[in-house]
Amino acid sequence: MITLTSVYRDPEAVDILYALLQERPEEANISHKAMPTHWQHSLFVRGIPYLAWYLVRADDVAVGSVYLTRAREVGIFIFKAHQGKGYGRAAINELRRLHPGRILANVAPANSRSLAFFNRMGARLIQHTFQLPEEAP
Repeated sequence: MITLTSVYRDPEAVDILYALLQERPEEANISHKAMPTHWQHSLFVRGIPYLAWYLVRADDVAVGSVYLTRAREVGIFIFKAHQGKGYGRAAINELRRLHPGRILANVAPANSRSLAFFNRMGARLIQHTFQLPEEAP
């Protein structure tokens, strides 16, 4: 159904990932506050920030991406045009096959679609994480 191809070896990856980032709804963001430039994004990808980062492909068409951080946290996003087709579940299952062991998912509280997705995948809530203001009162 799907294949995972390494972002770090695919010359088209930066452009595909940037298009994916442009589609991401604001409520899905945890780590970045503003949209990076294409150049900033390219530098980020070339820095090999994750243990594993894959393009999710169906019939050789990039439908999304999935990554695993060194802390074993998963991130996944599927292009809007390909959501609801089972690619997310298939990508997570393939990632788990390639990288067995404990995997965590950090989800922004307002991201109801992602919360529902991980609940359907059988994930269970294990903590609430809070961010204090950057400046002390």
